[in-house]
Amino acid sequence: MRRILFICCVLILFGTTAHAQKNKPWTEWSQKEAEKVLNDSAWGQTQTEGGGGSEQPSQTSAITSTTAAKERNATNVKAAATSAESGETKAPAPSLHLRVRFMSAKPIRAAFVRMLELQGTPAEKVAQVKPFVDYDFSNYVVVTVNMDGNDRGRMGAIIQELAKTDSAALKTVTYLERKDGKRLELMEYRAPVNDGLGAKFVFARNLNGTPFLDANSGEVRFVTELGKLLKISRRFKVSEMMYDGKLEY
Repeated sequence: MRRILFICCVLILFGTTAHAQKNKPWTEWSQKEAEKVLNDSAWGQTQTEGGGGSEQPSQTSAITSTTAAKERNATNVKAAATSAESGETKAPAPSLHLRVRFMSAKPIRAAFVRMLELQGTPAEKVAQVKPFVDYDFSNYVVVTVNMDGNDRGRMGAIIQELAKTDSAALKTVTYLERKDGKRLELMEYRAPVNDGLGAKFVFARNLNGTPFLDANSGEVRFVTELGKLLKISRRFKVSEMMYDGKLEY
């Protein structure tokens, strides 16, 4: 009974957090609220591969470092408890967290800037990036992929591949797909640079002259792959992508 009550309380808490994010100005979001928008929301998801938590990530950014640190601390506590019981020290299993986000959705951009503020970025630098929140993405859809984790070998290989691949190589394996099977093909790919956003996958916003998504689209799936090295497939519920009375994607 206690376990059931605990689960119910957790579900209520998450529901309250999601409601607060959509009804509170982004400039007032807490760190937890901003992180949830980025990594576990209608516009941002995490695809985790491997087991265990993460050590200090070899590639991180303002939008993933705090989450990675929390996972690392939780793993350390668990490892310490296991070590105390067994008398042995067991290293955490290699893991990789792929952060897939609709950067063209205003909530993701707002959460990115809010995390910069909360992490103590100098005010003048925050002021420079704040206009990014209201940037006009009326003609494009941009999905970004960032990562963190303790699987350093695999992460390094993926980073190298992301740096050298191009739009031509990704066109046949990268797309946005609606529930009815209609797809948007990749228009342009931009390799990661030192901006904290990760690799960028650009699509046209319209298909046959009309917006690709509307309130009745059901869901949208982002798919891409890098040969045998990596395959990403994440589904997003379109009905949950409303923000300030507008469909954001």
